[in-house]
Amino acid sequence: MPEQHNIEYKQSWHDDYLKWVCGFANAQGGTIYIGKDDNGQIVHVPDFKSLMEIIPQKIKDQLGIMIEVNLHQEASNYFIEIITPPYSIPISLRGRYYYRTGSTKMELTGTNLTEFLLKKSGKTWDDVIEPGATVSDIDDASVNKFISDAAKSGRLPDISELTLADLLEKMRLTDNGQLKRAAIILFAKDPGRFYPNIVVKLGRFGKDDADLKFQESIEGNLIKLLGEVTEVLNRKFFTKPIDFEGLQRVEKDEYPVAAIREMLLNALVHRSYMGSMVQIRIYDDKLSIWNEGGLPEGLSLEALKRLHPSRPRNPVIADICFKGGYIDSWGRGTIKIIEACREANLPEPEMQERDGGFQVTIFKNLLTEEHLRKAGLNERQLKAITFIKANASITNAQYQALNKVGKTTATADLQILVEQQLLKQVGTKGRGSKYKLAN
Repeated sequence: MPEQHNIEYKQSWHDDYLKWVCGFANAQGGTIYIGKDDNGQIVHVPDFKSLMEIIPQKIKDQLGIMIEVNLHQEASNYFIEIITPPYSIPISLRGRYYYRTGSTKMELTGTNLTEFLLKKSGKTWDDVIEPGATVSDIDDASVNKFISDAAKSGRLPDISELTLADLLEKMRLTDNGQLKRAAIILFAKDPGRFYPNIVVKLGRFGKDDADLKFQESIEGNLIKLLGEVTEVLNRKFFTKPIDFEGLQRVEKDEYPVAAIREMLLNALVHRSYMGSMVQIRIYDDKLSIWNEGGLPEGLSLEALKRLHPSRPRNPVIADICFKGGYIDSWGRGTIKIIEACREANLPEPEMQERDGGFQVTIFKNLLTEEHLRKAGLNERQLKAITFIKANASITNAQYQALNKVGKTTATADLQILVEQQLLKQVGTKGRGSKYKLAN
C-alpha cells in the first residue's frame, strides 16, 4: 500500500518523526510504520526491542498523548506500527503545532495556526467577540441596505421594525451585547480601524504583471465593497459598463456579469481576514480575483467543478450574506462561475491555490494565446489566428505563405481549427475558400 494522507513509512526511527505523530493527532489520525521503505516493503528494524520502549515514552513525555505501538514480524524481519488517534484538543511539540494535510506534514504558523486553534475550540474567526467595538461603530446606511436586500430575498422576514441592537442579536452578530468580528466586517463604519487590509485592490495591466497601467484601492465593510467595487470596475476598468443588477445579461466582448459578481462574493465571504487584501487584476484578455486563504480541508480543486458541500471559512459572515440574498448555501458559487462562462462561450475559468490564497481567472474570449496553447494549437495555427484577427480571414494559400509550408500541411492545420470550432470555412471550395473566426 502506498503512502496516503494517514499512512507514513520510515525505514528507521528518528526523533524528528514526533512531528508526524503530532500532525496526525491534530488532523484525522494516522499510522507510521518504522521499518518500511517508501513502497511499503519491509526493511527490518534491528533495534526494535529498545524502540518499543523508547517511542511510547517519548510521545507521552513530549506530546502528552497516548498512542498505540505494535510490533509485527514477517519472516525474520520486524517492523513497528505507531497508531495515532485524532485529538479534539490541539497538540503541540515543544511549543510548535504540526498538521497532516494530504500526504505531507506542515507546521502551523500565523493565520493557519490561529484558525486551527479556533477550530479546535469550536469557534471560527468571525464568531469571536471584538472587545474594542460598540454599536456606535456600525454604519446605519450599510445596515439599511442589507435590510432592503434581505426583504427582496425573503430569507430574513420581519426585521424592518427591529432596533439595531435587536437586529444584530437576531442575526447572531452579538454575544451579550458585544459585537462579533463578523458584525465589523459586514457593517462597520471603518472596519480597517480594527483589522488591516479590509481592502480590495484593483490593477489594470497590459499583457502581463510587468505592465501596470493604473490601480485603485477601495476600503470599507463588505456591504459597501459589493457596491463600490462593481461601480469602480465599470467606471475605470471595463471597456463597456456592465449591469450588475441584471445578472442574467451577458455583455458581448466583455465578461459575464454573474461570473464576476460570484467571484467577488466568494473572495469577500470566504477570505482570511487576517491576511492580505483581496486583489483584482484586469488584463487585456483576462480578469483574476485572488483572496487570502486556501481551500477548506477536504475540498479539492476538482470538487469545485461539481456539486460539493458548502464549507465556509467564515460561517457567520456567510450566513448573513445568504440571508441578504447575496449567496446561496449549497456550494454552488464556483459552478455558477463555470456555467456563466460556458453560456457566454468563454473558456472554462481557471481556479488555483496560489501564494497562500485562492485565485479564479476568467478569460475574455476563446482566442487568447494562453487558451489556444492549452487547446494544443501549434505555432503555425497560432500565427494564423493572429493573422485572421488583423485581416478578417485567411486562405489556404495565405496560410502556406505565412508559415512556409506546403498545401497538405496547411489543409490539415486548417481542418483541425475547423473541427475545434475556432474557424469556419466560407465561400466556394478551392481557391475561393476562406477561413474566418467561428465566433
